[in-house]
Amino acid sequence: MWRVGENTNLLQGRDLVVFSNDWDGDPLSKVHIMRILSRDNRVLWVNSLGSRRPRANAHDVRRLASKLGGFFRGVVEVEPNIHVLSPLALPLYGSAPALAANRALVRAQVKGAMRGLGFRHPISWSFLPASAPVSGTLGEELVVYHCVDEFSAFSDVEGAQIAALEATLLKRADLCIVSAEALRVSKAKLNPRTVLVRHGVDFGHFVRACDGRLPVPDELTPLPRPIMGFFGLVASWVDLEALEACAEAFPGGTVVVLGKVAPGVDVTRLAAHRNVRLLGRRGYDVLPAYCRGFDVALLPFKLNELTRNANPLKVREYLAAGLPVVASELPEVAALGLCRLAKTPAEFPERVAEALAEGAGCSRARAQRVASESWESRVDEIRLAVGEALARPAHLEACV
Repeated sequence: MWRVGENTNLLQGRDLVVFSNDWDGDPLSKVHIMRILSRDNRVLWVNSLGSRRPRANAHDVRRLASKLGGFFRGVVEVEPNIHVLSPLALPLYGSAPALAANRALVRAQVKGAMRGLGFRHPISWSFLPASAPVSGTLGEELVVYHCVDEFSAFSDVEGAQIAALEATLLKRADLCIVSAEALRVSKAKLNPRTVLVRHGVDFGHFVRACDGRLPVPDELTPLPRPIMGFFGLVASWVDLEALEACAEAFPGGTVVVLGKVAPGVDVTRLAAHRNVRLLGRRGYDVLPAYCRGFDVALLPFKLNELTRNANPLKVREYLAAGLPVVASELPEVAALGLCRLAKTPAEFPERVAEALAEGAGCSRARAQRVASESWESRVDEIRLAVGEALARPAHLEACV
């Protein structure tokens, strides 16, 4: 435990209980942050508790099977100092009895994992409102809510229930960290201890795209140029009309989409264009090579409550790869100031033409514009915010 007057890093040698998305998959902001913090802290990563009722479809059946497999494996150390727990929770939402049952069930599993790892007085760090019934009940020294999305605005959740869970978590949190200015404004209404720390970028990984020795994947090399590329989940918030507009405006070029198509998203019309390639998901490790094969990177998002509060990771990843970027006019992308913005799908081709005229492909000079926005620098901001929260009078009294 930290004591008043100690000259020490306030976020070092601590135990962190982290409620987040499932550990598996491409690294999101949460993974980047916790990998850095795990260098000098221990992390118990609690896989997603879910935010909606499961449906009778193949996707949810596979997800349930994966959850069960994770539960029976127990706590697994996936990387040094990062231990993953896959808890079981009842797939019921919206009723007080269900919330009470899940609170008891999940809390028991997390407390058991903490005992096994020797965690005492941890910092609980929640990236998801679904942890609200458990966060603050684990004997924590500090409760952090790290909000990176307007969760109630996702199309596949019951928004009112998620908003209620989030309100509970916000009122309980000693510190709220947000990734976008719009989130700071809204969350500060319930928690004045809200600070803005924008997303960073794995600069060293993506700047590899500027290395002329990095080979372009074989499936890109024969494609007609310009190649207008997108990577990421093809979800309900992706503006397929903007991608179609680019394909139609550049019939001699190619629109390349790398990413899994989310359940319920119909890409039939987009796929019908002869110069569109839906290549499916490609691993995070090979994304710089694909970026090297792009002439322009695209970020076509619909403008709605979800995206107005978003700070898309891929913008900084595109920029770190040295690519010119054409994006929808989202507040956080506009604040970054390094992309060509399109207000409508119809404007995308014009902005692409401008980007091509500026200079197609990867440029180290362009990449250097985001070199200072590494995840390491963002974690330094987070350490400072957590240190200030620990140094507030209530915590000083508890530690003397």
